[in-house]
Amino acid sequence: MEIHVKNDPVVAIVGVTGAVGAEFIATMDKRAFPVRRLKALASARSAGKTVDFRGQKILIEELNERSFDGVDIALFSAGGGISRKFAPIAVKAGAVVVDNSSAFRMDPDVPLVIPEINAIRIRDHKGIIANPNCSAITALVPLWPIHKANRIRRVILSTYQAASGAGAAAMEELLESTRASLDGRPFTPKVIPHPYAFNVFSHNTAVDPETGYNDEETKVIKETRKIFEDDRIAIGVTCVRVPVLRAHCEAITFECERPISEDEVRAILAKAPGVRIVDDRQKNYFPMPIDASGQDDVLVGRIRKDLSDPSGHSISMFVSADQLLKGAALNAVQIAELLPQRVMA
Repeated sequence: MEIHVKNDPVVAIVGVTGAVGAEFIATMDKRAFPVRRLKALASARSAGKTVDFRGQKILIEELNERSFDGVDIALFSAGGGISRKFAPIAVKAGAVVVDNSSAFRMDPDVPLVIPEINAIRIRDHKGIIANPNCSAITALVPLWPIHKANRIRRVILSTYQAASGAGAAAMEELLESTRASLDGRPFTPKVIPHPYAFNVFSHNTAVDPETGYNDEETKVIKETRKIFEDDRIAIGVTCVRVPVLRAHCEAITFECERPISEDEVRAILAKAPGVRIVDDRQKNYFPMPIDASGQDDVLVGRIRKDLSDPSGHSISMFVSADQLLKGAALNAVQIAELLPQRVMA
């Protein structure tokens, strides 16, 4: 079966009322993505409300088995359970699904795509294309051009993840808990399992009792190897939540097969798509969430030799990217932009 995508597609957004859903709309508008008609889909409690899109009020419809009739592209961001149930229904109805959940990422028949890295894999889709984990995207966009020039054999990274990664409700809880803390009022968390204001804690996904790694860390490891198509890469990850509304940060140290210098890394990243260098040692100005928020690029700085590796094979750096944009909605829309240019083999 061949799946053709029109140049003026009917687009459905599943989870339109969520934080990523709102960014789908804003990103399509900003990038002038051609849309013949937009279908806004959400749960029953949101049905009947409206969202704004290009000067029009779009009625939100309740997601059901008939929602994808006539849809060409379906952008999903409503959780893995919804994706597992409704993505195959959308494909059967003739849509191409770009899914932002973890439901299909490690399925060998589903391409896991970051357009700056492996856009060619879009041609392999059988109706579903997976958007990678936001932490993986943030690290891999700048690591890939280095990996192409000088294979990376080991990565150690620590994440500083914003509330946006846990959705709009977590962002609101961070605001509410911060107000309560400043006012000296008690606050009981409902969305996040720990006090969020002025606190840092291990990422709020399940921890494997055997390995001690949480789900977020495991995702980064597995997804990196799939996207790079290199199972030999050694990866160590520690993922934590920090009290930031949006934009993740990561401290990354990588080891290459051959010696590599700071200047080489800067030269590679200066030409890399989706990357902007922010690396001013004199002013002590490096990537920050406040600067990455609302930006399409991954900000990269603190590029320096890893002094623990006297062989000269290792570099450390610090990166930041908007989790709702490049970490989610923007990456998905970039994938969708490439769909009309090809037909599935």
